[in-house]
Amino acid sequence: MRRSRDRDPTADGVSRLMLFFAIVYTVEGIGQAKVGVIWQPLTHYLKETQNWDPVQIATSLAVLDVPWVIKPLYGMVSDFLPLFGYRRRSYLLVANAGAVAAFVWTTQVLAPTPLVFALLLTSIAMAASSTVCGALLVENGQRHNASAAFINQQWLWFNVAVMLASLAGGELIEVMSPAGAVHAAAMIAAAAPLAVVASSIALVDERRADINLDELKRTLRGFLDTFRSRTLWFVAAFLFLYYFSPGFVTPLYFHMTDNLHFSQGLIGVLSSVSAVGWIAGGLLYRYLLRNMTTHVLLNLSILAGTLTTLAYLGMVDEASAIAVYFINGVAGMIANIATLALAADHCPARSEGFAFAALMSVINLATPLHDTIGALLYQHLFHEKLAPLIVVSAAFTAAIFLLMPLLRRATN
Repeated sequence: MRRSRDRDPTADGVSRLMLFFAIVYTVEGIGQAKVGVIWQPLTHYLKETQNWDPVQIATSLAVLDVPWVIKPLYGMVSDFLPLFGYRRRSYLLVANAGAVAAFVWTTQVLAPTPLVFALLLTSIAMAASSTVCGALLVENGQRHNASAAFINQQWLWFNVAVMLASLAGGELIEVMSPAGAVHAAAMIAAAAPLAVVASSIALVDERRADINLDELKRTLRGFLDTFRSRTLWFVAAFLFLYYFSPGFVTPLYFHMTDNLHFSQGLIGVLSSVSAVGWIAGGLLYRYLLRNMTTHVLLNLSILAGTLTTLAYLGMVDEASAIAVYFINGVAGMIANIATLALAADHCPARSEGFAFAALMSVINLATPLHDTIGALLYQHLFHEKLAPLIVVSAAFTAAIFLLMPLLRRATN
């Protein structure tokens, strides 16, 4: 047995980062407003006590996606301006302390406007933390040729957290009033970021960075390289089109509640089943797909995404819903690894925070647009019929196959 003093420092560093990414994304899975423990109680509260319709919910809560769209701003600040001598660690500490404070405030409000504003502050804090974590991923992923492995680790644990958070959110609705469920979920979310504060101190090994002319010049050069890269521009356009299709997250919630008459507890279970599918997809990648090239993995994800979207047409009862949510989770994880690895591998040095956040913002911009457009189509064009919206969404996903030859030429 090798003694501890003979351990490979590179392997030890990768292991510490794997643990750190697991912790950060577990916290994000619990605390992110649009998918975490508070999402279902929030949607239920607005539907039942405020009588909001699908379009009102989708459009009003789209503001929670804005902090995720402007992630490049956080990345640029982190790249250029070290805080207390560090480009990453200090920002992680400040952002997660802010998240705790914002969630505590959420436990004290009920009117829709202050409630959404408080959650907007949590989104700002969580998005800033995620951006800095993404910069660490790109820096170390390129250094150790481990971008896909880091991404898989992050999203594997993100979905473990989402699974547990979804179950908790559904159960809170079952046993508490709508307002009480929202406040209880916010209390749970407030505790989670404390783990990131501790792990940032214990696990992130970062050299001190001073503000001086040479450092600023190198960072500025990397920043400008981001805009000069034709490959990066094409990757950004590809990611937007990949994730932009008429979505049906909010219409599906109304369909399950009003037409299929699923209980709130079951809907929470289904979100957890989807998270289990993402976990299964992560394990599938780790043990069977990790040697695939990014382009092959992208083709596989487009095919799987098209077929699993169409599978929602067969969701008519609890058993079929469980099956559909699971296979969509598997497909979602494969798509996530493929697209984020594509993004991480094309970020220029010294601008990792800005470039990776910019590419993630493209995805985060497409996501609220696709759900809002889907809600509008569902309510005004398809007359609250879900099947036509499912077919249109699957067709948009399948059309991405047409872009793959162009992507291959642009990135080779």
